[in-house]
Amino acid sequence: MKKNKSIGILCAILSAVCYGTNPFGALPLYEEGVNTATVLAHRFGLAVIMLAIVMLIKRENFKVTRHEFKVLFSLGILFAASSITYYQSFHFMDAGIASTILFVYPVMVAVIMASFFKERVTAMTIVAIVMSLVGIVLLYKGETGASLSAVGIVLCVLSSLAYAIYIVVVNQSSIKMSSFKVTFYAMLVCELTLILYSFTSPELYLHVLPSPRAWSFAVWLSIVPTILSLVFMTVAVNHVGATPTAILGALEPLTAVTIGVVVFGELLTPRLIVGILFILFAVMLVVLGKDFHLRTITHAVSRLWHWR
Repeated sequence: MKKNKSIGILCAILSAVCYGTNPFGALPLYEEGVNTATVLAHRFGLAVIMLAIVMLIKRENFKVTRHEFKVLFSLGILFAASSITYYQSFHFMDAGIASTILFVYPVMVAVIMASFFKERVTAMTIVAIVMSLVGIVLLYKGETGASLSAVGIVLCVLSSLAYAIYIVVVNQSSIKMSSFKVTFYAMLVCELTLILYSFTSPELYLHVLPSPRAWSFAVWLSIVPTILSLVFMTVAVNHVGATPTAILGALEPLTAVTIGVVVFGELLTPRLIVGILFILFAVMLVVLGKDFHLRTITHAVSRLWHWR
């Protein structure tokens, strides 16, 4: 695969924006009384079915080698672990604090890549990471004095670490297959893991979604913040690398804040504006790297249909 940085940057941005739309699907489902295990199981189960249909339409081979299965199995376990620990942290702390702590994963990716794969961490990368983290902290709108649970913090850190390793594995694996196929098998293992996890507690039982409205939000979750986000992320990592993709993930909470302001009428405060500017500055540091040219964006869009 010939790498193209403009494609990687564009896909990383699209991945982050897609993932940032999670509130559109998750919050209405919780309002209807659907538990966490059921939300996640339907999200990933529907994603597996849709990805299988796409692969059949594209006439892709479902066969994988033993080595490929090991990598794909690892990806599924990592994503399941990240999802479970993240959603469980909501029982111990405010969701806003949890989402803020989660975004230490760019730092983890940079450290892993530098420590184990000898990737050079430039001053620009460090500045971009710091700026994105500061911006994300500024976006947090929790109540003053909100308590920090040690258990909640541990769960968030474990979730962040699992997702960081997921990105690194995608970046370092030698398997050659389409992004759809990678995501299909990762989500299949993830779904099976979540089903097994649902047996660990009476509160995590799986049940059928209660209404057509709930099904529509489950479909949204499976398509936009799952299939599209992970496919774009896989393409981005293969083209631009793990660390830049992770840094651009700062657009995820920014997207959530934008949705809150534009769709739900939340107040745009000076603090939010400063946080948005910090994140946009971090993103620009990644986008305007010495090897990247803005005039190639149009060409990148025209080539996205390949997704290899």
